[in-house]
Amino acid sequence: MSLMEDRYAGMSKSHKAIARFIREHYDQAVFMTAARMGEQLGISESTVVRFASGLGFKGYPEFQEELANWVKNKLNSIQRIGAKYGGSSKQEVIEAVLQADMEKIHDTMANLDTDAFDAAVTMILEAKTVYIVGIRSCQPLAEFLAFYLNMVRDNVKVLNTTSTSEIFEQMIRVGNEDAVIGISFPRYSMRTLKAMEFANDRNAGVISITDNVHSPMCLYSSCNLFARSDMVSIVDSLVAPLSLINALIVAICLRQPDEIRTNLETLEKTWNNYQVYLNDEIDFIKDTPILDYSLKREE
Repeated sequence: MSLMEDRYAGMSKSHKAIARFIREHYDQAVFMTAARMGEQLGISESTVVRFASGLGFKGYPEFQEELANWVKNKLNSIQRIGAKYGGSSKQEVIEAVLQADMEKIHDTMANLDTDAFDAAVTMILEAKTVYIVGIRSCQPLAEFLAFYLNMVRDNVKVLNTTSTSEIFEQMIRVGNEDAVIGISFPRYSMRTLKAMEFANDRNAGVISITDNVHSPMCLYSSCNLFARSDMVSIVDSLVAPLSLINALIVAICLRQPDEIRTNLETLEKTWNNYQVYLNDEIDFIKDTPILDYSLKREE
């Protein structure tokens, strides 16, 4: 896996397809012959053999053997995690999971492309309409992002759908003045990928929020934001992606603080007039300066 990742950028189109397939479907690839994998991907058997040789193996059988060892170790790791949590106290489980989430956030901070981040902020602010798509476990992330973007600007739409055809119906007016944000982590959503492909074909600005450079979400996006995400037991850990989205919202607010203040003050008056919240709710607009972040003070 490390060899494939290190050499991915210099691979041919066919070899990249093989690497992606193995990374995403290693549990199937480990049992495939070179001929079977070639048939699965629509390429020749000799191309698969050359892929293995290009990674430094004597041939495909040696590569397949090493892949089998890696899969075996991975399964053993999953079993060890289960055994560890199975005999752990509540406090130990809490500490282990929270520590793992902290590590994911640190890893995201260390590897975030700040140029891509700034480009995403600009794209969102300048777009005529912003479309956000996140399916299954990523749907709460999409709705969270849309909730706060609606306070910042108008024309923000979350694509709520159960089929690819419904996505296209909601995106029928997407054009080159719009931005589409696709959020997906393993296992990747084909519906999200198709939405991004459609937006790319319509020359819209496309932003992906995903886990790494090998994600299929990067195929159709011009701006890629990576946040580390792993599965904890049956739960997708989306702490780092949520932190990245928080940072994105704050950066957008800092670009136009006066407009944001006006929008929030209007909202506060509306809430008070229509008694949306109880009187004992915290009035954050009056009690605390909005956007009083250290970053803003430095600027």
